[in-house]
Formats: sequence, structure tokens, C-alpha cells
Amino acid sequence: MLDLHQIFIKQKKALFFLLALCIIGWFFTPYPTIFSGMGIGALFGTYNFWILVRRMDKFDRSYQEGKRTVSLGSGLRFASAVAAVAIPIALPKYFNVVSSVIGLMIPYIFLFIEAFISLLKTRK
Repeated sequence: MLDLHQIFIKQKKALFFLLALCIIGWFFTPYPTIFSGMGIGALFGTYNFWILVRRMDKFDRSYQEGKRTVSLGSGLRFASAVAAVAIPIALPKYFNVVSSVIGLMIPYIFLFIEAFISLLKTRK
């Protein structure tokens, strides 16, 4: 099974591809708010996943040293998600709220897909 660092590296590559698609959709379709909302949501979602990877490393190190950890960064990730939705609410002319929420969930969808593919590869 892949560790979170390898999955995060693959997610960054997929995020750049997704952001390129969002930019193309923003410029060349009549739905720029949907693509800009998805792009901002994907950026915040990737930031949340980066926080999760960093906190899991800290948790692993603390566990190996026999120390306790206080948090896995849930509050920070929640605040980031609120910011990802607050920006489109404040600027509805430029961003779509629903597509921002969808974009926020994209890194986690990538995580499940990558874990499923890794599971299928290890079973062969």
C-alpha cells in the first residue's frame, strides 16, 4: 500500500492537470464561475490534504517516541474549508459555491481512487 507522501505527490500532479482544465474552462466556456469555484475548492482541498499528511507524520513520530499528540489538525482543516466556501459566498460574481464544495472534495476522491488502485495492484 502506498504511503500518504506518495499519494500526495500523485495528487499534486493530478491537481495541476485539474487546474489547467479549470483555467481552460474558465477562459473558453460560458461558465467561468463554475470552473473558478472548482479551482479554488481544489486548491483548498489540496491544502487540507497537505495538512493531514503533515499531521500524520507528526502523529507517527510522536507514537514512535511514546509521546501523545494533541490534534490531527481538524480545526485548521475545518477553517480552511469554511474559507473555501466563504470566498464564493462573498464573491458570487466570480465563484460558484457548489463547484467550490465539489472542488474541495476532489483530493479526497483522488485519495480513495489511489488507495483502490493500490489495493488492486497488491492483490495481483
